[in-house]
Amino acid sequence: MALALPVGSLDAYVNAAYSFPVLTSEEEKDLAIQLRDHNDIDAARKLIMHNLRFVVQVARGYAGYGLPLNDLIQEGNVGLMKAVKRFDPEMNVRLVSYAVHWIRAEMHEFILRNWRIVKVATTKAQRKLFFNLRSAKKRLAWLNNKEVEMVAKDLGVTKKEVLEMESRLSGQDITFDIEKENDEDSKYLAPAAFLHDENSNVADSAEEADWQSDRAEQLAAALQTLDKRSSYILRHRWLHDKKSTLHELAKKYGVSAERIRQIEENAMKKLREQIA
Repeated sequence: MALALPVGSLDAYVNAAYSFPVLTSEEEKDLAIQLRDHNDIDAARKLIMHNLRFVVQVARGYAGYGLPLNDLIQEGNVGLMKAVKRFDPEMNVRLVSYAVHWIRAEMHEFILRNWRIVKVATTKAQRKLFFNLRSAKKRLAWLNNKEVEMVAKDLGVTKKEVLEMESRLSGQDITFDIEKENDEDSKYLAPAAFLHDENSNVADSAEEADWQSDRAEQLAAALQTLDKRSSYILRHRWLHDKKSTLHELAKKYGVSAERIRQIEENAMKKLREQIA
């Protein structure tokens, strides 16, 4: 069912929704009868359009959950349409009184799906506790023991359930993986940094680190036994980040590239003997 409302800014939508006057009880009943008895789509559209303002009012009551108001309104509109479809004009109640439960139900589902990456409430009892606890908390601090007992008594749940839900409400989503832009300190907060690597062995890792350190010391000592030119050639051919070519070193020392290769080969042989 298409709703002829602006699709631009939220303010324009809200102004348009409030531009439809509230229906009288008689008008509302006549339209509901037309819909029920004749499946009059135009009557259904009028019932929806003239009650959109109430969806906006309900949605504003959930502004404290940090979710976009326009998304809450959209979900509430779905609930309104469901209510209009099921509304019985013979119940002698106004449509808004009947529809508010459908509107809230759709908003509740949306909040529970999107308020946290990890769902905070999955059972019916948890959902009731979630919304009631959010309303019961008058301050940002954690509830004290007396307040926990009061909430548990009012909602008919245990203290343990109240404390568990409060913990969920106070939690925050964090990324599982380490983000590239994170600095050295913050990257270790990601859960992925604490996962156990089953392919890693602490003893093997320590042994490997000791071996690498020992080989580095041996290499440094062996390089000290070479003449200055041979040491320079090996360092720039193998140990520097920006390695030099044979021709670059040949130009530096005024010899052929083949001569540099020979010096490099002899120096490598001496290093192996020293390390061995």
